[in-house]
Amino acid sequence: MFETLSNAWFSLPDYGRATVWILVITVVLILSVAFLTLIERKVIGWMQLRRGPNRVSFFGFFPGLAQPFADVFKLLLKEVIIPARSNKFLFHLAPMIALIPAFAAWAVIPLSPEVVVSKADAGLLYLLSLSSMGVYGVIIAGWATNSKYAFLGAMRSAAQMVAYEIAMGFALVGVLMATRSMNLGKIIDMQVGGPLAWNWLWLFPLFVVYFISGVAETNRAPFDVAEGESEIVAGFHVEYSGMAFALFFLAEYANMILISALTAVFFFGGWLSPFQGYPLLANTFLAQPSFLWLGLKISGFLFLFLWFRATFPRYRYDQIMRLGWKALIPVTIVWIAVEMVLSAYKIGPWSH
Repeated sequence: MFETLSNAWFSLPDYGRATVWILVITVVLILSVAFLTLIERKVIGWMQLRRGPNRVSFFGFFPGLAQPFADVFKLLLKEVIIPARSNKFLFHLAPMIALIPAFAAWAVIPLSPEVVVSKADAGLLYLLSLSSMGVYGVIIAGWATNSKYAFLGAMRSAAQMVAYEIAMGFALVGVLMATRSMNLGKIIDMQVGGPLAWNWLWLFPLFVVYFISGVAETNRAPFDVAEGESEIVAGFHVEYSGMAFALFFLAEYANMILISALTAVFFFGGWLSPFQGYPLLANTFLAQPSFLWLGLKISGFLFLFLWFRATFPRYRYDQIMRLGWKALIPVTIVWIAVEMVLSAYKIGPWSH
C-alpha cells in the first residue's frame, strides 16, 4: 500500500505535488492559528496565576480544548454589520488583503530538506513584497468604514508598520550579505555546522532588531497602540464584526507564526538540527535535519510573543516611533557596516 502511494506521489507532475503541499500547509496553518489562541490564553493564565479556558471540552474530556471551535462557531453565527456610509467593496476587500499575504508567504519557506512549495531564487524579495502588503489592508480597513476612530487607528498602525518594515528590510540585507543568496533553502544550507554556525552568532543585533520589528509588524503587545481600547476603541477594525473581524484576527495570528518561522530560517538554521556536528550523535535521528527542529524553533519564538503580551505594558505612540526610527534602524545600518569590514578581512561566514 505504502509503495503504491509512494509511486502515485512521485508520478504526479511538479504542479500537482505543489498543489497538494499548498492544501496541506493551508489546513495545518488554519488549525495552528486556532489552537494558538487557546495556547495563548493558557500560557498567559499560567503566567498571571489564572486558569485560562477550562469549560468547553470534547464530551467531558480535555477541558478547554474545544474553546477554539467554540470561538469559530460564535464568530460564524454573529451578524456582519456594514456601516451605512462605508465603501462596501473596500470594506470587504481589506480583510482579504490582510490575510492573503500571511498565507502566500509560505510558498517559499522550506519546511524540511524535501518539502517546499517553490524553490524560488528570489524568495527573499518575494517575502519583502508580501510583507509590505499588510499595511494596505490596515489603511483600507480604516478608511472604508467612514469612522474617525477607525481612520485614526489605521493611520497610527500604518506609520508604525512603515517604520518597522524599514528596520526589518535592513536586517534582511544583513542576512543577504552573510549568505550571499536570496533563496531560503540556500540560506539554511549556508548555516550547516551546528548552533555556532547559525547566523544568530554573527548577526545577533540584526536578529534582535528583526524579531522586535516582527512583534511590532503584527501589532502585538507591547506595540498594540493601533488597538488601544482605552484611546480609540479597537483601532482600524472597530467597525468589523463576525467573520469579517475573524479574518483580521486570523491574519494577526498567522503573521505571528510566519515571523517566528522566518526568524528560525534566517538566524537559527531552519530545519537544521542543533546536534549537528556532535560525533556521538552523528548517526542518530537527533542530528538529522527535519521539520521537527523547525517546528520546535517556531514554537520557541511564539512563546516569546505570548510572554511579551503577558508581561509588558503598552508603549506610548511616541515611544514606539522613537524606538523604530532612532534605535532599530541605526543599529541595522551600523551592523551592515560591520559586516562590510568582516567581509573585507574574511572573518566568520565570509572566510570562505
